Amino acid sequence: MATKKQIEAAKENIKKAQKAWKEMSHRQRAAAQPQGKERTEVGEGGEGEYYRIVVRPKEAFTTFRYHDVGEKGHIIRLAGKRSSGSWATQAWLISKNDAHVEKDELIPDTKDVQELLDSLGSKPEHVEGDVFKAKDRKNVPEKNKPTDAQKKAREENIKKAQAARRRKV
Repeated sequence: MATKKQIEAAKENIKKAQKAWKEMSHRQRAAAQPQGKERTEVGEGGEGEYYRIVVRPKEAFTTFRYHDVGEKGHIIRLAGKRSSGSWATQAWLISKNDAHVEKDELIPDTKDVQELLDSLGSKPEHVEGDVFKAKDRKNVPEKNKPTDAQKKAREENIKKAQAARRRKV
């Protein structure tokens, strides 16, 4: 039979445990379980359908949204919303049908993936499993815009629109 002092101590310990549990995130609670230490982060097991190229830390964002870029299921942009309300790319997901890994290097198998890798600010470095890390393309200050590439693209778009209009008439 427990003494009165032991019963009070047990009640206090339960309150402390409940408080600690409420302050934990879902991930921390899962890791606190006996089997939780064996769990891996997304993509670290290497068994998924996509390679992940992280360009910004996920802690900088509050909400996430996926966007297919080009054909559905090939290249996916993971956009994150900051607390300020602005959106930015957090990671890129590339289908394993469109790229492969050789000697810890991500090798593109399609033109679209090649263009994406060329547009990044650095070559993707292998972290673990299916996860790679790279820098996003460089930020061009507003005072330097429009860039030569933007001017050229705008001219080409205008020419395309004019040609389409001429074909209609």
